[in-house]
Amino acid sequence: MSAPPIAHSLFRLLQYQQLRTANLARPLFYRQYHASKRRDVVKPFLLADIGEGITECQLIQWFVQPGARVEQFDKLCEVQSDKASVEITSPFDGVIKKLHYEPDDMAITGKPLVDIDIQQELSEADQAKLGDAGDKAEGSGVKNDQEAEQATQQQEIEAEGVSGEDTVQSEIQQPSGQEARRESRGTHGSLATPAVRHLIKEHKLDIEDIDGTGRDGRVLKEDVQRHVTQGNKTASQPSATRAAVSKEDRKVPLTPVQNQMYKAMTRSLNIPHFLYSTSADMTAITSLRKKLKASAEPGQKITHLAFIMKAVSLAFIRHPMLNAALNTKDPKKPELTHKGSHNFGIAIDTPKGLLVPVIRNVQDLSITEIAAEMRQLSEAARNNKLAPGDFSGATFTVSNIGSVGGGVVAPVISEPQVGIVGVGRSKIVPAFNEHDELIKKEELVLSWSADHRVVDGAECARCAERVKTLLEDPSLMLVELR
Repeated sequence: MSAPPIAHSLFRLLQYQQLRTANLARPLFYRQYHASKRRDVVKPFLLADIGEGITECQLIQWFVQPGARVEQFDKLCEVQSDKASVEITSPFDGVIKKLHYEPDDMAITGKPLVDIDIQQELSEADQAKLGDAGDKAEGSGVKNDQEAEQATQQQEIEAEGVSGEDTVQSEIQQPSGQEARRESRGTHGSLATPAVRHLIKEHKLDIEDIDGTGRDGRVLKEDVQRHVTQGNKTASQPSATRAAVSKEDRKVPLTPVQNQMYKAMTRSLNIPHFLYSTSADMTAITSLRKKLKASAEPGQKITHLAFIMKAVSLAFIRHPMLNAALNTKDPKKPELTHKGSHNFGIAIDTPKGLLVPVIRNVQDLSITEIAAEMRQLSEAARNNKLAPGDFSGATFTVSNIGSVGGGVVAPVISEPQVGIVGVGRSKIVPAFNEHDELIKKEELVLSWSADHRVVDGAECARCAERVKTLLEDPSLMLVELR
């Protein structure tokens, strides 16, 4: 004869209470758990240095939430450094326990980024990924082991049949509607770039009210503009009332790109700039481009800038002083290093600001290869796909200010480089040929800046004039190509 239901329930309840007492022996049918500090412990995963001496990153979005299970190489979050956007992946399997930052927060390199319940034996390499914070969390890890063990044993009791009115009520409550809405808001808020969130704040909008049309529901700039336009159409306030309302000042933090520009340009104030400008007749280059276009492969486009970069590289063979780096860490003993490779930073205007990725070994590339590299970097920059390594190692910078309509410019040198050239927009101007006949020619201005501490004005002028000569007679490039 089986025990009455009430007696059975009391027996199960007593059994559960006994399990909560650490000093009592466990029944034999319960599973034994590993008590090692390296298994089933919650440890913080530190934000590693992503290169170039970066000390902080802006957190763009989380790909996980607390309670989510992740495997090795699963994406955890996306961060924006001073130069590029990087996706951080999990180095091991586990369960997400805590996120240390919210979207838009500045995450510090070497500090905890996320807490992960690691449910596996950790190798020494994995321990190194956790950093010193992993050792500091050992005490809390043992406590979490015991709590997890008790929670698992409670689930086993309930699985045996203690349910309905006879079960012990769980102390874990479901999140309230307000908390659920807050979590949803955080998720939606992460699906937008800093530039879009800045635009949303500027219009004093709520991202939850905007329908995102991007990937995974990401809110795009066009979505915000469309929402603003629709709001203006439905606004019922008189225009006179709107005109009477004065706009308030707004204080906003610098974006990562602006922050990097602020630091770099502040350092550049210590550099005495020697400025030199010259105009080149690009008529012959334009004629050559038209011939090449007729036989070019689909999608292949060779711009003026590819010819200019090759001409600068050829000029540096005769004038290596401008392809150098100045080390001023010890002001009493500055060092000048002549660079063997021509790694040219190319300034690209993007929605996030000016980015300067690097085309490497220009001296070894053909004009067609330079053009292909520029297309690839420009596309990656505008799609936010550049990696930190794409920005390192520049020995000289080419700034195409002509892409936005400029002519003459005073470009600013980025240390430790000692030179930069600004490329203006080409335009048709009247001129006289050798027979005093009025003709049209395509003129383009090149504006040079050199570090006058190590580069004298005559050397900069000679290099600039050599580039002009090569551009005005492209056949001379063939003589010096290797």
